[in-house]
Amino acid sequence: MPQFQTIQRPAAPSRMAVRFILVSAVVYSTCLSLAAALIHLFPSHVAPGSVVFPPAFWVTTALLAIGSGSLHYGVACVRRERQKPFRMSLLVALVAGTLFVGIQIYGLLGLIRNQLPDDVQTGVNAFIVVVVGLHAIHFSLALLFLVWVTLSALADRYDHEYSWGVALCAWFWHGLGIVWLGILSVLAIACVPGLFAVR
Repeated sequence: MPQFQTIQRPAAPSRMAVRFILVSAVVYSTCLSLAAALIHLFPSHVAPGSVVFPPAFWVTTALLAIGSGSLHYGVACVRRERQKPFRMSLLVALVAGTLFVGIQIYGLLGLIRNQLPDDVQTGVNAFIVVVVGLHAIHFSLALLFLVWVTLSALADRYDHEYSWGVALCAWFWHGLGIVWLGILSVLAIACVPGLFAVR
């Protein structure tokens, strides 16, 4: 009697990776749509050559704090096996992060519009735009990290014994929050003319 051999088929693409790509695309499309809507509905105040503190940065600071608090709470919940509040806290942080990026793009555009073409390399606005832009790049990575952690949590991959990914994501977010407070301090100092002028 002939024996049949089973043929090994190549592994299908990971569902998790496909979900990650799709959710990331939705998150960043939402960020860009929000930024475009804000730019269209609320044009920023243009004062060429001056440093103007964008009011949008107050909103993004609050969103960063909400996301940070949600992630901190989520870490505590997963360590106590409270899965439902854990997942909910990750979703709250994901929404806060998405709103942060969209509103941050709007605020950053306000800073860029105040930049004089002649001072593009040496002006105070240029320095602040670069620093805020670098923070935005790092935060974009943190948002991708959060998407992955949230999808993993929804797939039941975290529990009280295995939660280091959530903790690492939370610490990354907290670190970016501390850096953001430093950037806000520099921006606030730059907005007060003559604060450190020698008299």
